[in-house]
Order: sequence, then C-alpha cells, then structure tokens
Amino acid sequence: MSVPAGFKRITLQLARSREFPQGSARHGYEIIAPLDADNRLDVETWRKHREACRVRRFWAGERTELGHLVHRAGGRGGSTWVFDYDAAAEDDDEAGFRLGDHVWVPGEYVSIRDDDGEMHTFRVVTVEDVG
Repeated sequence: MSVPAGFKRITLQLARSREFPQGSARHGYEIIAPLDADNRLDVETWRKHREACRVRRFWAGERTELGHLVHRAGGRGGSTWVFDYDAAAEDDDEAGFRLGDHVWVPGEYVSIRDDDGEMHTFRVVTVEDVG
C-alpha cells in the first residue's frame, strides 16, 4: 500500500520505568500517521486515508502486532486515538492518553494503555517522512 505524501513514521520506545530504569529500545511502537503543521495528529487527513494509518507494536519476547491507528468518539475531550489490531475484537485496542494533544517530535513523551489496562510511558525517538 502506498502512503500519501506528508505522512510520518513515528518511533516510540519505552521510557524509564521501575521495570526498565534505562527505558527499552526493545519495547515500543512504530506509527505511520499524518501530522499537521504543528506536528499533531491530523484527524482530517486520517479520515481521508484511514487504511494508510498503521501501527506496529514490538515487545521483547512477544510476537509483533500489526494494526491500524484509529480515531474514535468518546474519551476525554470527546474523542480518543487507539491502536486496533483486530477490528472484530473490541478488547484488543490500546488507547493513547490524549494522543491528539501531543506534539510528535523527538524527546517528547506519550502514554499508552495496553490491552491489559496497564499504562506505559514512551519516548518519541524519531519522526521521519515516509517514502
């Protein structure tokens, strides 16, 4: 699948935590998504190119998960962004905490609730043009 112009490849790595005091490059996400001029997720472009908005979850010791970045109604502020690995299974979604409010630049931090309900903090490592 070709990705429209202006899409970015965003790499997140697990930030420091009790379990990983130095963080972990072996735990994270790679997201393909449109960003606006302020480096925030662009919901209008997402609506036009939903299939191109992808996520890859890599987690040491587990199989890689491939899915979509999805914008849904509900949540704080009236909407939320989730990572959906199986459209038929509602419980597989991982929800981001206010992902639409974040500026996606290296060094920033975001929080994502995994499918077990546990919140993890990730550091934005790279933001690159796709293609």
